[in-house]
Amino acid sequence: MKPHLVAQWVILPEEDAAFVAAMEEVLELYQKPLDTSVPVVNMDEQPVTLRDDIRDPCPGKPGQVKRVDNEYKRNGTAQLFVFTEALSDWRRVSVRERRTAVDWAEEVKVLLDEVYPNAKRVILVCNNLNTHKLSSLYKAFCEEEAQRLSSRLEIVYTPKHGSLLNIAEIELSVLTRQCLCRRIPDIETLRRETKAWEARRNSEAKQVD
Repeated sequence: MKPHLVAQWVILPEEDAAFVAAMEEVLELYQKPLDTSVPVVNMDEQPVTLRDDIRDPCPGKPGQVKRVDNEYKRNGTAQLFVFTEALSDWRRVSVRERRTAVDWAEEVKVLLDEVYPNAKRVILVCNNLNTHKLSSLYKAFCEEEAQRLSSRLEIVYTPKHGSLLNIAEIELSVLTRQCLCRRIPDIETLRRETKAWEARRNSEAKQVD
C-alpha cells in the first residue's frame, strides 16, 4: 500500500507557485514504485528536552494510577534524527547532542554507506533547514569524501510551510506519542528507548497512512 497524505494549507498568494511546484514534485515522487537501486527516504529532526524526577514517583496499585510530582529537573536537550523508507516499512532513529551541519552530514554518511551501500543513488526528502544541504558534507569531510557522498545523494525539499508532506514528520509524531510522552532523564536512556521503539515498529512492518 502506498502512503498518502490528505491536508489543507493556506498558501500566501506570492508563494503559491513555488509551493505548488515543490508539492507536486514530492507527491509525484511518492507515486513511484519501490526501487531498491534508488530508494526514496524521508528524514526529519526534533529536539527533546531531558527531564528527571526530583521526587520518586508513587507506583500504581489496584484502583490508583501511578502518581508523579509536577516538579522536575531539566537535564538539557538532545536531538532526534529520523529516517524512513515508507515503501519498505522501515525507519531509523538516531540521537545526537546537537543538530549542526556536521551532525546531519554524519547521519547521511551512515545512510549511504551502512544502510544503502549497494544503492546507485538515494533520494532524500527533507525540509528546508539550512543544514540540509550538500555543502554540509563538505563541512564535515574532505573534498574527495564529500564528493563521493554527494554523487549518490539527491535531495528533494518539501515546500516551505508544507512540511506535513514529509512522511518522516508523521513517524516523529508516532514516536512522540508512543515513546516520548513521559520523562526521559538522560541521552543514554533516550537512545535505548528510541532504539527499542524502532526495533518494534520495524519488526511489525508498520505503515504510514
